[in-house]
Amino acid sequence: MQNLLTQKAVKISIPKAQFSRLALPAFVIILVASPVSRELTLSVLSDAFLQVSIFVAATLSLYYFIAEGVKRERLHRLMGSTSVSSVAACASLGALPGCGGAIVVITQYTKGNVSFGGVVAVLTATMGDAAFLLLAMQPIDGILMIFLGLITGTFTGYLINKIHRYDFMRPSPRVNLEEDIIVLTRHPMKKYLVGLSIWFWRLGLIPVLAIALMIAFQQDPNQVLHLPDGTIETFGALSGFLMISLWALNSKGGSYKQVTSEDPPVKPAYWFTKVALDTQFVTSWVVGAFLIFELFTLFSGVNLTQWLANWDTGIVFLAVTIGLLPGCGPQILVTSLYIQGIIPLSAQLANALSNDGDALFPAIAMAPRAAIVASLYSALPALILGYSYYFLVEG
Repeated sequence: MQNLLTQKAVKISIPKAQFSRLALPAFVIILVASPVSRELTLSVLSDAFLQVSIFVAATLSLYYFIAEGVKRERLHRLMGSTSVSSVAACASLGALPGCGGAIVVITQYTKGNVSFGGVVAVLTATMGDAAFLLLAMQPIDGILMIFLGLITGTFTGYLINKIHRYDFMRPSPRVNLEEDIIVLTRHPMKKYLVGLSIWFWRLGLIPVLAIALMIAFQQDPNQVLHLPDGTIETFGALSGFLMISLWALNSKGGSYKQVTSEDPPVKPAYWFTKVALDTQFVTSWVVGAFLIFELFTLFSGVNLTQWLANWDTGIVFLAVTIGLLPGCGPQILVTSLYIQGIIPLSAQLANALSNDGDALFPAIAMAPRAAIVASLYSALPALILGYSYYFLVEG
């Protein structure tokens, strides 16, 4: 009897949430269907695409095009000691926009080629995909965050190496956990969706960038192009909805990771494919952030900027706490709030230093104890610098 119950118990499983990404486009459709929120929602979609997505796509294109030809083998060879140069090499990979460099360091740590201080350095320096958003919208602030991340990560990692031994918390050798790969030839639907994303940006990148620049320079593209009023805004709203729909359909969204992190690598590898997929991901989280802000203001009547200002010093701690969440999605939300002027620079600085982006997922999978401790270590300089800027400049 007991064996029978055991066998039956093994078959019992908790159903996982599936297609949770679809919640965003479904929610947008509901908002557009309602007369109360229709205009606001269409405006958010249009602004997110014409004022954010296009600049993110342009920044990603430039970055991935350059990165395609960069040889990093020499930098990888520098990471294998506790010296300042080794820790700086780890921090440099983390400071690169996106999460690729940080994931490389985490993988090398589990293989015994990087010190624990190198892990702390890379997690402190990385800002993940939020860096692309900040570079696209406020390049000076973006460069400042990358530079501070590099310096702070190097200093923190070197200090940690003075406290802990080289192999601190390194797990026993194990089979590396590989990321899920979308093999286009085996998934016709994914091949179609990814192909649509690529061709949209291939055909639209330059023309839409020109339109976005007109808007940025306070020119009405409808008048310049002799189009009926509202034509460009309608195009922007439709394109914004297309972006979030493609993002939603490209994955089942059956886990927290699939919702909050960028889509895994695609085969065959091509740098412009990465541009298209990452732009969809950033756009979706930006739309979510914009909608949260606008809907909160619309239905509550509360000024979110003023409300968060009432947090005083707590806003920095909140930003650091969000930074401890794995995945780039929550960090894009914080950066979106900063770009809109809702949170101060001190909070953005604290979040940039504390967040670990998508690199925390493989770290937790391959070395969970080390990942948690290293992430907490990266929060310390975030709190120190965030509060220092708050009290010395903003206070």
